[in-house]
Amino acid sequence: MTTPLTPREQALRRLPQPYSLALRLRDAGVADDQMCTYLDIDTHALAPLLELADAKLTAALHTTPDTEPEAQP
Repeated sequence: MTTPLTPREQALRRLPQPYSLALRLRDAGVADDQMCTYLDIDTHALAPLLELADAKLTAALHTTPDTEPEAQP
C-alpha cells in the first residue's frame, strides 16, 4: 500500500521541473552555490527564481489538475 501524496507534493509535481527542483533543493537545505550549480543559473538569478517558484507553488496549491485557479478578489 502506498502513502497518499500530500497536497504540497502533488502541487510540486505539477510545476515545471526547474521550479520544482529549486524548491526541493531549498527544502533539503542545499547551499545556494550548490543550488545554482544544479540549476545551471547565475547566483543573482536564484532569489528571483525561488520567488517565482514559491508563487507558482501557491497557485498550484489552489488548483487541482481538473480545475482552474481560484478567482482572485
